Amino acid sequence: MMALEATGLWKSYGTVPVLRGVSLSVTPGTLTAVLGSSGAGKTTLLRIIAGFEAPDEGTVTLGGMTVDSGRGHVPPERRHIGYVPQDGALFPHLTVRGNVAFALSRGSVRPRLGRGDAVVEEMLDLVGLADLGARYPHELSGGQQQRVAIARALASRPRLVLLDEPFAALDASLRSTVRADVLGALRATGTTGVLVTHDQDEALSVADFVAVLRDGVITQAGTPASVYSAPADPWTAAFVGTANLLPGVLEADGPDGRRVRTALGSHPLRADDLTGSGELTVLVRPEQVTLSGSAAAGTVKETRYHGHDAMVTVDVAGAGLVRARTSGAAVPAPGEKVTVGVDGPVIAWLK
Repeated sequence: MMALEATGLWKSYGTVPVLRGVSLSVTPGTLTAVLGSSGAGKTTLLRIIAGFEAPDEGTVTLGGMTVDSGRGHVPPERRHIGYVPQDGALFPHLTVRGNVAFALSRGSVRPRLGRGDAVVEEMLDLVGLADLGARYPHELSGGQQQRVAIARALASRPRLVLLDEPFAALDASLRSTVRADVLGALRATGTTGVLVTHDQDEALSVADFVAVLRDGVITQAGTPASVYSAPADPWTAAFVGTANLLPGVLEADGPDGRRVRTALGSHPLRADDLTGSGELTVLVRPEQVTLSGSAAAGTVKETRYHGHDAMVTVDVAGAGLVRARTSGAAVPAPGEKVTVGVDGPVIAWLK
């Protein structure tokens, strides 16, 4: 049984469609990231799952119980869902402890007499705020406020927690730490989660499954590795990570199967599912590009050094600007001449 099953969700505001037939399945105990740019429909999808809005069409099932359909709409307070908005939305007049306890007073599963305080302390300890229960929200940092919001969302033992870009407002230095703490709390309690985000690195690095949402349509869903390594189309390839998209043509089959040719040489195809013939769009990820190959000559235009690695942009005749991810130990300088090659098979689509 799925923790969440959303099927054929449509939602429009006036004449503007926001969701167009979205279907999403979430396995119990996992974290699913809904990845999309601003305006893709991520928050609307989350609000429909939470029950804050009803879909125009489609169904939502939570733990086997239908909560939205053409025949009825179960209100948010009866769905037993935790919701964490981007700003945390803490009550300013309540202490940290009071904010977390508020969830227990409203949860569909009430603690036994005398158990409420223990649950609050357990949640605060889980998010690393055991010593800050008496403080008020204005006395906390942004990262601490988000931890309180998570503790509050988990306190009533919800069947599902929805996270609406909860780390977007944090400084980069805090984001990774708070994200790790929050996701650690979800794992520790075995809570199923749905995270909406526009951050590709975040989605790929923390989620068990990723659903890519574009203009109200899910273009692809799967594990982070499958979405990154085998994107469904060129747009998804470019949106999920850095992509070199090159023009190419099919070649005669080689000993390793079908091959394509680009300005960077001849490459085996990763999947032999092309039908028809014609010009191709070929995906080469930056980590596949080598700067010691012999297929094409180029000139380094830009280098971005990250310590552990570097992103090098090379101008290659016939290919334009090609990005290569290289070791941070040996980084060519702008203006330097390099020779470019490609390691491994590639993905291609007919134009």
